[in-house]
Amino acid sequence: MPHPTELTVHQKSRVLDVAYDDGSAFSLPFEYLRVYSPSAEVKGHGPGQEVLQLGKREVGIADVEQVGNYAIKPTFSDGHDSGIFSWDYLYELGRSQESLWKQYVARLQAAGYDEESGRAPGIQLAAAPKKSGGGGCGSGSCGC
Repeated sequence: MPHPTELTVHQKSRVLDVAYDDGSAFSLPFEYLRVYSPSAEVKGHGPGQEVLQLGKREVGIADVEQVGNYAIKPTFSDGHDSGIFSWDYLYELGRSQESLWKQYVARLQAAGYDEESGRAPGIQLAAAPKKSGGGGCGSGSCGC
């Protein structure tokens, strides 16, 4: 698997940019990272135990801690801090971003999202995350 060469946290746009040594780069919105956190709180303890994350559109990242030489542990503004994102998992999130986001939106809709009104109690639906080029904003980064 490729290894990251740069990791940049963009607070204003709420995006984490990750560049890898194979030339690939991904812009991962904080909301996307939060709803796909690898923690047991989100994934459950086995298949079918996933917990749908609602109302994460405005979530921020308050801090990012490097875990050894293999991962990061973000602290989200909603207090969630138990997900350890390995470099491989971040890479997979980047590669599969479009399909995973579609799955998330489908799960929101199955939970009661009404396309006609565009609303459901307790659910805020964000636009699909867009893959875009990076560029440091200087608002926070950790070199990996």
